[in-house]
Amino acid sequence: MLKGFKEFILRGNFLDLAVGVVIGASFSSVVNALVKDLLTPFIGIFAKADDFSKLSFNVYGSQFLVGELINSLIAFLLAASAIYFFVVVPMNTFMTKVKKQPDPTTKKCPECLSEIPIQAKRCSHCAQLVV
Repeated sequence: MLKGFKEFILRGNFLDLAVGVVIGASFSSVVNALVKDLLTPFIGIFAKADDFSKLSFNVYGSQFLVGELINSLIAFLLAASAIYFFVVVPMNTFMTKVKKQPDPTTKKCPECLSEIPIQAKRCSHCAQLVV
């Protein structure tokens, strides 16, 4: 039983996931600090509030704390934008460059599936007639 657990722990994808979670947590704390300490005070200037995170309003005696919600939304949007622009877009660009484009000067032989010139009438690998 412990041998199976050891194999599970030492698999590459498990270690990659663990590293990703740790980096994501630290990135999240950096984004939250950026939002709380820099962006929301700047937005608070326009909202006429000293501490934007404590921004609230009252309706029939109930207090609605919207400042923390807005802080969380801004942090989420910043994190999602960073992941999209610094991970997803470069990876998509890389994958399109790596992905092999079909060669327009060749075609596949229907018999042996080897690449042959488009104008060939017979496959050079299996001698099959190609129409």
